[in-house]
Amino acid sequence: MLQDVLEAALYASDIDAAEAFYGEILGLEKISRLDGRHVFFRCGQTIVLIFNATETEKPTHSDTMPVPSHGARGRGHLCFTVHGDDLDAVAKRLADNKVEIEADFCWPNGARSIYFRDPSGNSLECAESKLWNL
Repeated sequence: MLQDVLEAALYASDIDAAEAFYGEILGLEKISRLDGRHVFFRCGQTIVLIFNATETEKPTHSDTMPVPSHGARGRGHLCFTVHGDDLDAVAKRLADNKVEIEADFCWPNGARSIYFRDPSGNSLECAESKLWNL
């Protein structure tokens, strides 16, 4: 049976901007990069994959890396878990880096979420894990 999410993918047209945003502003650990194609980060037990959709739609034709082509167009969504005590620090870090917070509110169960966008327009959220009663 399924146990957890190992990796999540978003798509960006500018890998350099994505690398700077996720690595420098959000502080994720970069684990891999292939210029023009992708940049990968570690976030807890999950790997965040940022792909250039144009490049990942191309077949690899590789026996050593037989990953099928894939890709998406348009904006995606990813939510990061943040301890409630740290949400104010995240909001400040975003503001200090001129990242607009689109929404900052508490859900009916008391969990707080902050919504913002990456340079490619993907919707990102930082939320307390109690949002889903985890």
